[in-house]
Amino acid sequence: MTQRSASREAATAAIDPLPARLLKRTALVVLGPVYFGFIAFVPLLCARRRGFAGWYWRLVKRACSWLLWLLSIRADMSAADRQALGDDTDSLIVINHRSHLDGFVLMDVVPDQKWFTFAAKKELFEAPFLRTGFNGAGLVEIDRKSGKLALETLSAAVRTMPARRSVVLFPEGTRARTDTLGPFKAGAVLVARETGRAIRPIVIRDSDQLLPRGKFVPRSGTIRVDVLPPFVCDPTVSVDEDLDRLRAAMLAVFDTP
Repeated sequence: MTQRSASREAATAAIDPLPARLLKRTALVVLGPVYFGFIAFVPLLCARRRGFAGWYWRLVKRACSWLLWLLSIRADMSAADRQALGDDTDSLIVINHRSHLDGFVLMDVVPDQKWFTFAAKKELFEAPFLRTGFNGAGLVEIDRKSGKLALETLSAAVRTMPARRSVVLFPEGTRARTDTLGPFKAGAVLVARETGRAIRPIVIRDSDQLLPRGKFVPRSGTIRVDVLPPFVCDPTVSVDEDLDRLRAAMLAVFDTP
């Protein structure tokens, strides 16, 4: 058995016995719509209240953690990495993308003192229900029809963010279709250069083993998350060179058994 095969087998080892998994998933089916529906409707009622953003951030984080627990999925990140992420400031978070579980896992492992948000396409904000929730969660509205406008909007949003808040960017642009990292797009490096922020790379592994492309019911298992040291762009080299250096640093961790 190769090291990669052994790693994947370890990742998909169920963390709960079958009776416990069945009980948890039954609870998710029965109670999940009520619990997660409540979270979705909260912004409609409370978005204008003072302190809402901080309270809602923690609520959404807890919901993601509960969802993973009910699915018998564990996110594994070292205490040192958790501390490094909790202390992180003035950064963009760049993470590879393996499956639909990635966002939930990131919400689960990030300490409460570290805030982050995502960029969402403009079309999603056109629905009033979604717009209220997205604004309450601090998502950044991006018009993807124009790359230049999207970059300007994202850079402007990052400049106004508090030091402890970061926007999360997926440099591959979509879920990788191969066993390695996909090609990186330049957006994260361009925004980092425009705003002067460092990039905090995060490598996620094995989420595609638990929820492969085309599947809707995840397996029980463990998803590994590694936090890399801050990546500082070098203005004396080209964007492509910075991008290659960033991808190489993340690939070295991704390929470690």
